[in-house]
Amino acid sequence: MSTHSAIEGFIARWSAASGSERANYQLFISELCRLLDVQPPQPAMADAGENAYVFERRVTFCHGDGSESAGFIDCYRRGAFVLEAKKLKTGGAQTFDDALLRARAQAENYARALPSDEGRPPFLVVVDVGNVIELYSEFSRSGATYTPYPDPRSHRITIADFLRDDIRERLRLLFTDPLALDPARQTARVTREIAAHLAELAKSLESAGHAAESVAGFLTRCLFSMFAEDVALIPKGAFSELLKSLKEAPEQFAPMIGELWRAMDKGEFSIAIRAALPRFNGKLFKSPDVLPLTKQHIALLIEAAKADWTQVEPAIFGTLLERALNPQERHALGAHYTPRAYVERLVLPTVIEPLREEWSNVQAAAVLLANANRHKEAVAELRNFHHRLCTLRVLDPACGSGNFLYVTLEHMKRLEGEVLNQLHDLGETQSLLEAEGLTVDPHQFLGLELNPRAAAIAELVLWIGYLQWHFRTQGSGLPPSPILKDFHNIECTDAVLAFDGVDFVMDDNG
Repeated sequence: MSTHSAIEGFIARWSAASGSERANYQLFISELCRLLDVQPPQPAMADAGENAYVFERRVTFCHGDGSESAGFIDCYRRGAFVLEAKKLKTGGAQTFDDALLRARAQAENYARALPSDEGRPPFLVVVDVGNVIELYSEFSRSGATYTPYPDPRSHRITIADFLRDDIRERLRLLFTDPLALDPARQTARVTREIAAHLAELAKSLESAGHAAESVAGFLTRCLFSMFAEDVALIPKGAFSELLKSLKEAPEQFAPMIGELWRAMDKGEFSIAIRAALPRFNGKLFKSPDVLPLTKQHIALLIEAAKADWTQVEPAIFGTLLERALNPQERHALGAHYTPRAYVERLVLPTVIEPLREEWSNVQAAAVLLANANRHKEAVAELRNFHHRLCTLRVLDPACGSGNFLYVTLEHMKRLEGEVLNQLHDLGETQSLLEAEGLTVDPHQFLGLELNPRAAAIAELVLWIGYLQWHFRTQGSGLPPSPILKDFHNIECTDAVLAFDGVDFVMDDNG
């Protein structure tokens, strides 16, 4: 039987299954392993510590009063996942089936109850037998919250999705090499390569007599143009093709690139790439100064444009870009930056975990209201929380190149995605919220920074990160116009010494 026939047979067989999850889940997982050509769970041993990949793995819950109770993980693979299976109800009076929400919470409790020497697995897997598989990840394995993987828009895999090669590969790696699915591994490598290209180009331009600040501003506009073509904010490949066409005519470089950037700023038709463009606005292209380049310089730009800019990791990109554009720090490129895990040690407990605790309560209240046929009140509960999420402000008083602000933005976008998913499950569409302009975006993330180059990069990092998340969660639709807004959210000033005036304290005698 061909692979395609085997997949179609699996889908047909399990789509028709109607038994409870207790009756079917072990068979479903075993047949899924066969379909993916991975090893199935092994027979269980009497000693739970030896059960590294089994059904019904026993764990012990320790309660606050000193008592203990036993629990059983539906399927467990050490260092990979905790899997909890459910079978959703069909029909009945309930307007909202929260079985998958409860299964996710149960899986997280099991992950916390595992012995400390085994560590928390990077994935939680929630299975609606024969219908859906949901993936949640936590790659730091530090006790943080599991979040939808790879994002809230595509963490839910339907059984029909098994026909897709990329989905089967994702599930195969879940069983065989789960850490290979950590996006930070790929994006960190891409980001370092890009920064190295930019450092070489910056050094070459400065050697040709251009001031470091002029080079930094010019290259920042270039790299955003590379990002814009990769996410289709401008036609795919348009900037790269323009660079290639100018390599043999460097005298045309400044006028043609300048025309493109002015058209991007105003949202006009660009003669340079023969396309109508959305309005970018913001500060980035307000002064679209273009440096005259040699053939060699253009060749370096073409090399930088070959990278996949959708894979840039904003959490480290800012620091690397700052070093690439700074003659004094260029020697330390990639050697010293704050690793993402360190950033999250501050961001998660101070901002994200309190918000997630609040979200858990809102989610539970919305489910109760929905199941009591109080649909409007359930929706209002979710919308109120979403509004709070979109109006919360976060300040970094010494923001550097924006790493901490970006990581906070990303985690808040993930949380927003979960809220919008729940609204969707209750029959609400997102279009109204978008029309109202209500979304987590860079205006909420405020920074103060003394170094003007770092401050400009922080703003760029927030916009690139925000736009990456827009396309991950919204698909191909353009964000609201103008695409870049000058929110004045990053200010180049001294957070400690700046003041508005001096007020003298007087005694009774003045």
